[in-house]
Amino acid sequence: MSIRSHRWATLVATAGIAALALTGCAQQNTSTPAASAAPVQKLADLPAPFDGAPLKVALVQQSGAGDYFTAWTAGVKAQATAANIDLTVFDARNDNAKQASDLEQAIASKPDAIIVDHGQTDTIEPGVHEAVDAGIPVIIYDLALKDTDGVIVTSQSDASMAQGVLDQMIADVGDGAKVGLASTDGFAPLERRKKVWDEVVSEHGLDQLFFTGKVTESTATDNIPLIDAALKSNPGVQAIFAPYDEITKGVVQAVQQNNLQDKVKVYGIDISNADIEVMTADGSPWVATSATDPSAVGAAVVRALALKLAGQLDETSVQFPAVTITRDFLLEKGITNVAQLREAEPSLLLGDTVVADWLPVVSG
Repeated sequence: MSIRSHRWATLVATAGIAALALTGCAQQNTSTPAASAAPVQKLADLPAPFDGAPLKVALVQQSGAGDYFTAWTAGVKAQATAANIDLTVFDARNDNAKQASDLEQAIASKPDAIIVDHGQTDTIEPGVHEAVDAGIPVIIYDLALKDTDGVIVTSQSDASMAQGVLDQMIADVGDGAKVGLASTDGFAPLERRKKVWDEVVSEHGLDQLFFTGKVTESTATDNIPLIDAALKSNPGVQAIFAPYDEITKGVVQAVQQNNLQDKVKVYGIDISNADIEVMTADGSPWVATSATDPSAVGAAVVRALALKLAGQLDETSVQFPAVTITRDFLLEKGITNVAQLREAEPSLLLGDTVVADWLPVVSG
């Protein structure tokens, strides 16, 4: 799974938004400092309203399942600790009705601010506007709202993510190749990535043989039979685009089960330690991915909120651009985990994105 500037002016862009999925319905209080968090500064050094008791912030997640969202949430927690924020996490486990109920519960608790992470527009947007009308600052991440008035909007740059990895695919398999798409409708980031896919298919005369996939609480496992069936029905496929790493991992397993790793190339989106392990395994068909560092992005979302609460943020939207990472690059550099990837690609750290002298940059 990117932006820069002391007041998020340099890389501010029209925000995108979106969906996808981590753990229980219960709340988690995360006021205990994360191991990787920077020491909290003296309160006297912090601007209002951070110079007193910890601010109460609610994180309302559609779900935190999967490597990406586990790392993203860790970044949120670590940055919250460093910013003198007492964070309460609501995780709906990909239950959209539960997320709407969680948001109502968060509003009723009268926090100093609310972070909404992903969600379905129809079920979550009414609650977002209810929070805004109640005077509660709201920042959203990868959530597609019809009306963003009064809301700070943040997202990955889904268009750049898809374009980067699909450029690599075209370089590898060429125009007119037989390809498949492993994704699903109903999730804003996936739909934005599919829009780029459709443009690339048209521009390069690709022969799309199938479009299948789903997002669940066990996305990787649940996609294996879908891709297995698609491969058996379309023996000539040369490349598969799977624009979410949990789906990508399911695609990789299906390709390997069919002993097609030397014939079918897999292209994904997002990165994690587990993803790197899959990509660098002997004979892996996952040859490229496009990603931000999810932990760094989660932390940057919190910094954006903190700057807004401190009156130091004028803009209302930001996108985090991605880096395209190939299997060959990982093998050449001997990269086995995200920490080593950050060293090789320091732009992933977002060290100069939505920052201030009083606001230490940390990640999970």
